Amino acid sequence: MPLIVIPTPVGNMDDITLRALEELEKADVVACEDTRHSGLLLKRHGIDARLLSYHKHNEAGRSEELLDLLAQGKRVALISDAGTPGISDPGYEIVRKTVDEGFEIDVLPGATAFVPALILSGLPPHPCLFFGFLSDREGDRTRELVGLKDIPWTLVFYVSPHKVVRHLESMISVFGDRKSALVREISKIHQEALRGSLTTVLRKAESGLKGEMVLIVEGASVDSEDEEIRWKERALDMVRKGMSLKDVASTLSEELRIPKNPIKKWLLGQKGIK
Repeated sequence: MPLIVIPTPVGNMDDITLRALEELEKADVVACEDTRHSGLLLKRHGIDARLLSYHKHNEAGRSEELLDLLAQGKRVALISDAGTPGISDPGYEIVRKTVDEGFEIDVLPGATAFVPALILSGLPPHPCLFFGFLSDREGDRTRELVGLKDIPWTLVFYVSPHKVVRHLESMISVFGDRKSALVREISKIHQEALRGSLTTVLRKAESGLKGEMVLIVEGASVDSEDEEIRWKERALDMVRKGMSLKDVASTLSEELRIPKNPIKKWLLGQKGIK
């Protein structure tokens, strides 16, 4: 029997799919972060299931127990307190081991915080880079941000309310004052998107904010001349590796948000390319 990874609501309790409820009903065991929290969710929907705690402090040992249950032919469901397991909550360990051991696995689509936050931000949704939580230690956090500084894609972070001021200050120090949006309390009554420069968002955060938060930050600006040199070099490399002109133009257009026709026209003007 399979391991079923099931998203649960990030705020509004009605944000659970019919398929998720069906799979929870069928599960022999439901692994969850907090049995009390998940027990309330299941009770709300009239589901009586065997619950096993699965959190960051027991993930390694509990993963082996869940593998044993799968080997016995049990149907195991994995949920977290909110959202999709494995994104920022425990789940990767058991997913990796389930794949390595050759057991069947399925992941249901459903609630996750960063997708609605990304759209609500008003910043370009693709390409984007989902980073998750930055390090708590200032030195490690600075090194992480330096590594992201020159990426021209929209950056997506999870941030805790009691750390948001420090993390915004670190970003301003490394990135400068970029466009951003702090989206909090997603799908709840007090949901809001605080948009503006990082400095503007920092001022609002300094007044005190509560709730789970997603911080969306504009990617690095790219010099147009340097950008043109890079895409031309990449385009030639892709053609040399056997990609068609159409596929090269489509790929670069999607990644860099530039029109296809100038890419194809330039390639056709290069010697030896048809």
